[in-house]
Amino acid sequence: MQASLVRALRAQRPRIRTRWEDLLRAERSNSPLANPDTLVHLLDMTLDELLAAFSASEARRRPARHPDIVCMCGRNPLLVYFASGRQAIREALVLAQAAMPALDPVERDSAFADLEAIYGHIAHREIESFCAVCQFRQGAGSAQAVAEAR
Repeated sequence: MQASLVRALRAQRPRIRTRWEDLLRAERSNSPLANPDTLVHLLDMTLDELLAAFSASEARRRPARHPDIVCMCGRNPLLVYFASGRQAIREALVLAQAAMPALDPVERDSAFADLEAIYGHIAHREIESFCAVCQFRQGAGSAQAVAEAR
């Protein structure tokens, strides 16, 4: 991602954080761990990692796109967390790009692809980590196997 776009996203960080929190609070919680009051404590850490990865993306290849995230039980609180964040960061990138009318369309599309790849990598890693310790993982997998057998 271009340095100018990364700077624009860094400048929008407070707005991104506020929007992410607003979107998160608008979603319905499916468990106590999905309570927005619990998840908002992750926002700054996730934004730090994202912005650092965007800065570093100029110097390296774009990470491979991860397959869609599958949570067998659907109870992973990070599903809503990262869906809300994806919306907030996309909005911020679109606003940053709109403020740069001279931005080359190829660079614009490349920045969006970088955002999707980097964000997807982080979301996939975190969601999979949470799913790995889920107490419902075995039960959900067994239920799916039974359903597929029928």
